Amino acid sequence: MVKPVDPERRRLAILEKRYRNAARTQIESRVAYFHQITGGAYTSVTIRDQKSRWGSCSSRGTLSFNYRLIFAPPVILDYVVVHELCHLTHMNHSRDFWDMVASVMPEYKLHRTWLREHGHELTLENHLIRLGIPVTLD
Repeated sequence: MVKPVDPERRRLAILEKRYRNAARTQIESRVAYFHQITGGAYTSVTIRDQKSRWGSCSSRGTLSFNYRLIFAPPVILDYVVVHELCHLTHMNHSRDFWDMVASVMPEYKLHRTWLREHGHELTLENHLIRLGIPVTLD
């Protein structure tokens, strides 16, 4: 017997897809903006729902970002974009890497701390609740 689809889960899946699309648009725009400052060469931008990462940069130049950054303050999203773009030049977390991040975003340490302290709050459900939209999952 086929289990019926829970309407609330279906609604959340549709909303998640919309937010993923919004995240792609916003992140690609910010990558284009900051890439003019950081340089380097990237091949593509991917948007995912990573459980333990906000972004990554592969040795082949693929920039990956967590769609849940769309729920963060814009400066936090910008910090993650700058962080990953700087990896195009420095594929490590060396002093040179952090100096480059600081040259683009001098207050990056505040944003990194905010993400550590509040990143777990960046969920679709929390976002909807903050907007006053009820979420009724069992």
